[in-house]
Amino acid sequence: MTEIDIARIIGGIETVDDARKIFEETMDAENLAKIGRIKTEKALVKIANAIAMGRPDAVFIDSGSEDDRQWVRAHALEKGEEEPLAMKGHTVHFDLKEEQGRILDRTFYIADPDEEINSLANKKLRDDAIEEIKKFMTGIMRGKTLIVGFYSRGPVGAPASNPAIEASTSAYVMHSADILFRNIFEHFDDEVAARGHFFTNIHSEGKNRPEDLPNARVFMDRKDRTTYSFNCTYAGNTLLLKKGNHRFAVDMAVYERRGEQLSEHMFITGIKGPGGRETWCVGAAPSGCGKTSTAMAGDFFIGDDLAQMWIDGNGSVRAINPEYGIFGIVEDVNMEGDPILMERLRNPGSEVIWSNVLVDDNGVPHWVGNGEPMPDRGRNFQGRWEKGMKDENGKEIPPSHPNARCTIACSELSNYSAKAEDPAGVETRMVTYSGRDSDTMPPVWVAKDTDEGVVIGACIVSAATATEVGASGVRRAPWGNAPFIPGPLGDYMEAQFEFFGSDRIAPGKRPIMAGLNYFLTHEARGGTSKKLLGEKRDVKVWLSWLERMAHGDVSWLETPIGRIPKYEDLKDLFASIIDKPYPYELYEKQFSLYVDNIIARIDLQTEAYRKEAHIPEKLFTILERQKKGLEGLKARFGAVVTPKQLESK
Repeated sequence: MTEIDIARIIGGIETVDDARKIFEETMDAENLAKIGRIKTEKALVKIANAIAMGRPDAVFIDSGSEDDRQWVRAHALEKGEEEPLAMKGHTVHFDLKEEQGRILDRTFYIADPDEEINSLANKKLRDDAIEEIKKFMTGIMRGKTLIVGFYSRGPVGAPASNPAIEASTSAYVMHSADILFRNIFEHFDDEVAARGHFFTNIHSEGKNRPEDLPNARVFMDRKDRTTYSFNCTYAGNTLLLKKGNHRFAVDMAVYERRGEQLSEHMFITGIKGPGGRETWCVGAAPSGCGKTSTAMAGDFFIGDDLAQMWIDGNGSVRAINPEYGIFGIVEDVNMEGDPILMERLRNPGSEVIWSNVLVDDNGVPHWVGNGEPMPDRGRNFQGRWEKGMKDENGKEIPPSHPNARCTIACSELSNYSAKAEDPAGVETRMVTYSGRDSDTMPPVWVAKDTDEGVVIGACIVSAATATEVGASGVRRAPWGNAPFIPGPLGDYMEAQFEFFGSDRIAPGKRPIMAGLNYFLTHEARGGTSKKLLGEKRDVKVWLSWLERMAHGDVSWLETPIGRIPKYEDLKDLFASIIDKPYPYELYEKQFSLYVDNIIARIDLQTEAYRKEAHIPEKLFTILERQKKGLEGLKARFGAVVTPKQLESK
């Protein structure tokens, strides 16, 4: 049988004594003293093999101290991976113009011949992966300093947290890691002992040239819980503490802790209800589909991208954010829709890494949709930029890339909740699923039970976004998590049914499960404009209605796809929550059922899932029941069914 640990195969370090010898060769006295405080032998051997494989000139151990963090910041500037901006604490990083998102075509799960993986992903057989990693990573770190950090994906002490190592020659990647994750150098050994595992991530940007991108790779070894990444810099391909390790956490939830834990592509936000009540919501959406904006619409912010969930001993569903910061898309982030985030981005006092935005000649970042005057010239992801510039295909080059980002600590935000660091997590009463759906589903609807809630998640459909290189069109996006589910979707789906339907969840504590869609257009409801049928800020109302729904404070209209709001409840919430009139005409457009569109989506999902392995029959039973209910409504009322008709049935 092939040896599992690829780093060990290539590096050749077998023992802790051998590891210490290579540490002495590559570290100065200060860094030797720091690595000497780490006692987990498997971790020491793994780090030594990363060194032996990549052969860096030096190794720096990032202990998370302010001195170490400052060294990493300074190294990023020294290498030219970041540049200082006008505002103190703000820097900018530019990825190669050809690498502005996840390189899906060059991202692989390492698999054995008989190993099943998600049908939507790529796999590379283990022996072939070993050859590629050996070819491209051997010696790739020469002339560079390897930076090694020790992190926790979640608060220290939380049962669903995961300790992890990040080792990279990119100071930008490690600077980002220190903002986005908790450096737990002092607690690493204890956390590994408590959790029984750790994840490892090994990366080098190589020479960082466009001609090297065809040889860029992201490999994820599920059996050894190690990622390998090379010849790339975009954080989604390199900071593998994030989505790379999220994949490992998904695997653990599905195969080792089924019915006990979930690892989701979800925000965590708290909604203020009547009488000062706090109700916590988690919500899934594909990258680039408004997850950050939705999270920020809450009154109490914990996270905008990932969630680890479990059922506690009292029968409540708890959630923590594996991350400590935001790696957020900035396109269309503006003062009107995102005032809390904008306040920190446009005022001094916060540390921010910008990526792939437009930087004007005064060192100020700009981006498309910021609601501010756009300069006529500056530097962006493709070099010098002037208004009206076109690329080689005659297409106008935007001021900023659609996937331009900001990296900032969650604790900088005024609505940040200190509960984010509570190892007990927050009690979750609402679960939402959404995507970029311009023409089918209403803005909000609630499943009648958790099985139908799981089906809402399974049936997300979304327009492709700028987060994925080369993606286009409208595609299925199950749970907003499909790119990060290593195994067959059927296994993941069964784990969802088991978790949310678990009898370990106490009566009265089972979350409501809902669909969200604020991408409906006027065009889809009889108009001529492609503009949204509503505003970004309306999501505060949809979340507030769900908060009341979770506590039984509002009634609803029953439909075959779930429960939708009544007009009077929404009218009152629009007035009280965002001080905005809500005409009945708009309500009717948003919440009428366009039956043929919904049935077409059901048929799409049914056909696609019939081709998948291990899909629970429960999914098809629910979809068929919904389809028959819709056909019954169409026979009675026609292809468009209004809320008034639903009330009369």
